[in-house]
Amino acid sequence: MDTLKITTFQTYLFWENIDKNLQNLGLRLSSIREKTDLIVLPEMFSTGFSMNPEQLYEEMEGRTMKWMHMQAKKFDCVLTGSIIIQEDKKFFNRLIWMRPDGTYEHYDKRHLFGLGEEDKHYSSGNKKLFVELHGWKICPMICYDLRFPVWLRNKNEEYDMLLIVANWPERRSLHWRSLIPARAIENQAFVVAVNRVGHDGNEIYHSGDSMCIDPNGKVIYYKPNDEDLYTFSINKEDLIAARESFPFLKDADEFKINIK
Repeated sequence: MDTLKITTFQTYLFWENIDKNLQNLGLRLSSIREKTDLIVLPEMFSTGFSMNPEQLYEEMEGRTMKWMHMQAKKFDCVLTGSIIIQEDKKFFNRLIWMRPDGTYEHYDKRHLFGLGEEDKHYSSGNKKLFVELHGWKICPMICYDLRFPVWLRNKNEEYDMLLIVANWPERRSLHWRSLIPARAIENQAFVVAVNRVGHDGNEIYHSGDSMCIDPNGKVIYYKPNDEDLYTFSINKEDLIAARESFPFLKDADEFKINIK
């Protein structure tokens, strides 16, 4: 498929209230009327960016996973976003790639936000995820990962679209708005980045600024401050044209990342 239709939900989140978030998200998503291929929710969409995993964690067969399957099946599309998961007595900020048939993949956040003590409460992932959707190769990442270009490097055209789900605060929104186009241009890929809006339980304000940037740095979608449930399309021909007109990825350095 040359065109991929994506629905992003830049939403307010109710602090550490899984039931209320799932209820609200389900209600708001029910307003989707057009067919979409992918629905993207923010980081920790069921709780907010909480450092209280002991009270909020779920297992991989928990209610949020079941809710995700229900929504993916309802809209006959992939649904993604990250949630708090406990596995092997460790807590993870885990992105779930949920398909309509109930099968899924996951990615555990690699770079934990030390300034917010995320590294003291969660375990880091050590493996990238690459998924395929209607002929598109997609690499999902989580929030703070955006700051680390080596981890996100598009070696050998491994992906066509970089996906970022986030709880990125307004006080560093200039960094967010600068890094996303940079990642798109340097990796010759679309970047779709979905943030939340509003204050969290620590009175930290999030301005959203969710966006889609094409491989040349052109803005396809951008929304500051307000809640927004929005559907747009990206085209494979634009990706191919960008890579053929200036094929610099083939000249990139070879390297390996040492995972601790």
